Amino acid sequence: MENNLFDRLAASPFRQKFKLSSEDKIYIQKKGLETIKKHAEDFVAQRLAPAFPKNDGKQTPMRGHPVFKAQHATACCCRGCLYKWHKIPQGRTLTKDEQQYIIDVLILWITKQL
Repeated sequence: MENNLFDRLAASPFRQKFKLSSEDKIYIQKKGLETIKKHAEDFVAQRLAPAFPKNDGKQTPMRGHPVFKAQHATACCCRGCLYKWHKIPQGRTLTKDEQQYIIDVLILWITKQL
């Protein structure tokens, strides 16, 4: 993972708007971080991994689950942002390693928020 990724994200006013609410933190505590990680794996596999995701650019809600907030905060919300911020190419299915990288970024952001 790029050492300066979180520094670059911190410089973006849009990305900085996303924070875990107290309700999000309670939800994570109740479910456990491993369950949240499973949710992240599912969201990434279904909404980001396809070469041409359905509704790309609009497939990740702004709220409703802590992982959604993490996706926007870390620019892992759509294929355009993945390319711009993480240099992961568009127009092809994500590899397992790329999916794991995204999950690692999401869980790191969530952990820092807790």
